[in-house]
Amino acid sequence: MTWTGAGALFILVLTYAGVAVGRIPGLRLDRAGIALLGGAFMIAIGAISIEDAYKAINFDTITLLLGMMIVVAHLKVSGAFRALGGFAIEHAHAPFMLLVMVTLLTGVLSAFLVNDAICLVMAPIVVHVTRVINRNPVPYLIATCTASNCGSVATITGNPQNMVIGALSGISYPAFTVALAPVALFGLLCVIVI
Repeated sequence: MTWTGAGALFILVLTYAGVAVGRIPGLRLDRAGIALLGGAFMIAIGAISIEDAYKAINFDTITLLLGMMIVVAHLKVSGAFRALGGFAIEHAHAPFMLLVMVTLLTGVLSAFLVNDAICLVMAPIVVHVTRVINRNPVPYLIATCTASNCGSVATITGNPQNMVIGALSGISYPAFTVALAPVALFGLLCVIVI
């Protein structure tokens, strides 16, 4: 193994460890900063050229993510998510019914909007709703996280990984959805049952 290869492996392991832990002791960086620093070190040691690093960026995916985040931000500002929370308070008369509503709502929203943004929006709504009806928020927050992951499987716009797969494979949105929506529905059912 060359020095560049060994250095690249060391940087890769250190970067993944930092991303997994969320921070590197002594550095004030979040996960995105750690990933960026790892990429910069890879370029600095010559493991990848600046041109190849630039070519590796999928701008279609980044643009779609930006657009989805803008849509979610406008839905939040408009009060749409607050209205959904109010609907849940009015219609979920039992804890299990609230769990079903949270799971399905989060899953469906995550299928069409970016799942990370939906988690960020739904978590405070779930906490508010559970406080109003005097319930422990933890099971509903766990359902929110798992339903978001399951629901995001259904479409290309559900999560960044799907966007990359769609962009690189050339698979159409409908073909992707037909193939993976049943998997997402099964996952949501498992979230409700478990």
